[in-house]
Formats: sequence, C-alpha cells, structure tokens
Amino acid sequence: MNSDSEMVIPTFEDVIEAHDRVKPHIHRTPVLTSSYFDELTGAKLFFKCENFQKAGVFKARGASNAVFGLSDEQAVKGVATHSSGNHGLSLSYAAGRRGIKATVVMPRTAPEAKKAAVRGYGATVVECEPSTSSREAVFAEVVAQSGADFVHPYNDPRVIAGQGTCSRELVEQVDKLDAVIAPIGGGGMVSGTCLTLSNIAPEIKIYAAEPKNADDACRSLKAGYIIADDAPKTIADGLLVPLKDLTWHFVSNHVSDILLATDEEIIDAMRLTWQRMKIVIEPSSAVPLATILKNRELFKGKRVGVILTGGNVDLSKLPWMRAS
Repeated sequence: MNSDSEMVIPTFEDVIEAHDRVKPHIHRTPVLTSSYFDELTGAKLFFKCENFQKAGVFKARGASNAVFGLSDEQAVKGVATHSSGNHGLSLSYAAGRRGIKATVVMPRTAPEAKKAAVRGYGATVVECEPSTSSREAVFAEVVAQSGADFVHPYNDPRVIAGQGTCSRELVEQVDKLDAVIAPIGGGGMVSGTCLTLSNIAPEIKIYAAEPKNADDACRSLKAGYIIADDAPKTIADGLLVPLKDLTWHFVSNHVSDILLATDEEIIDAMRLTWQRMKIVIEPSSAVPLATILKNRELFKGKRVGVILTGGNVDLSKLPWMRAS
C-alpha cells in the first residue's frame, strides 16, 4: 500500500462530484425515527436507511462512483475487487449498469445469499480462504490475468468520496445533529462520513461502532497506529477487514471514539430493529445501535444520526435462530 506521502486523499469537492455522478444510479435513502428507541436510549435517533439502497447496502455509492468515473478505455477491461459480500455485489451492480465485466474474490465462508446476489448482477465469483492474506493473494492473480481496474472495498479515494454522499444527504435531511455513528470494519463509510462532516458540519462528533470480536480499529485508535487482525470471527460479517492507510488517515484525525459491542448485543439490537421498526438490517448494521444501548449516558439528550449500512441477510440463517 502507498505511503502517506503518496496517498491520494479525497476532498469534499470529490464528494460533490461523486454525488452528481452517482445520483442516477442510487437512492436518496430515507431517514426513519423510532419513539421506542428514543425512550430506550434517552437520545433522539435518526436512522439513515442504507438498507434501502441499491444492492441493499451503502456501498453502491462508492462502487458507482468508481465505475462511472472510469474512462471508456479503462472500462473495457472491466473491474475487480475482493469482498466478503457487500462491496462485491455493489461493484457488480454498478458494472452491470455500465455494461462492463466484474470479478469478485470472496471468502468461501461468505453468506451464500451474498454470493448469489453477486452472480445475479452478472459478475464472476472467485473463492478464497477466509483470511485477509488469502483474499489478497488470490486477488493478485485475478488482476494479473485480466488487467481489470482494482476498486478496493474501502481504501480507494473514489470509494470514500462516494460513501461521503451518505452523510451529506443525512445533514440535509436532519437539522442540528450532535453526533453521527456508523459501523467500522475497513473504514470506508466512516472515512466518507469524516470527509463530509469535517467540511460542512465540523461541530458534529463522529463515532464508530465495532464488534468486540473484531476490534482492531478500536485498538488501532488507542495505539496510534494500524493494528490488523488477519481472520477475526464475528456475526457482523461485513466488518471483518482491517483499516488501511487511507481510511486510517480519516479515522485517526476525525473519529471521537470507537465503541464496542459483543455478538450477543449485536444480535439483540438487530432483532429489536426488525421487531420495532419493521425493517430488515444485517448484523453489521446493528452494531451502532448496540453500542448506543450500551453507552446510553454518552448519547443521552443528544440528536444522533445512525447509519444503517445494509440489509443483505440470509433469511434461512437468521442469527437469533443460531443463538436460541
């Protein structure tokens, strides 16, 4: 990966350009509220519902920005990435919209529903072992053979600028937020949130929420340098990857704190959201609410934007079925 001096750090101008570029290909997702959760937490929560996004996840924003930002010459060779699911299916969606090839390297343990969705958008799935090292090694072979444009799941300025459009919409939809919280794995959504809010609403505190079983971002923030776990295990399968240099730049400079939740707390928050809000979210999306419930004193009396990042769930394997 590039050194800091070589990093291409996206600007807020890139977010504005990304928003114009992707608007024909994404939804401006709604913001929902819940009197039940407001009473339970003592805060006023505003849920930005990226579970209603194209491809069922916020990553359609960054993927569409990368795909539609390619020149015709670049696009001919197609795009490729490695992903546990959501970025892969988002890139497949965007490539399908543009009519170009997409190849996705996925862990063999990734949910079958996500593999099927990737193939459903017309992309090719190449399987690897469930570790960062295996994923990157198999992917290197794919790119060497095809010459496809590598769209990294999160450590890519085009992707981060695209993800920044989410919080741009949120602050247009909700006035006077005190804080915004989003899940963190590799840090693409959190970095986009940092990029946007630090420019247009620097008074808003930014929090990240992470599974306790995959807490390398939290440990990195405390240590002051990137700590990467190779193969963590958590119910929040979208948050298994480590920070990289570009996302670390944003996280280390703008995130107030990274809060943790156990898998049991994540499952409880996910189930409560299904029951009370009548919406489908995946485990990774439930991590912010789980951490708010665990840290009520931190958010009490505050107006908090909660980014529900996706809703791609294997309905035959709901986590509370396993937990029961």
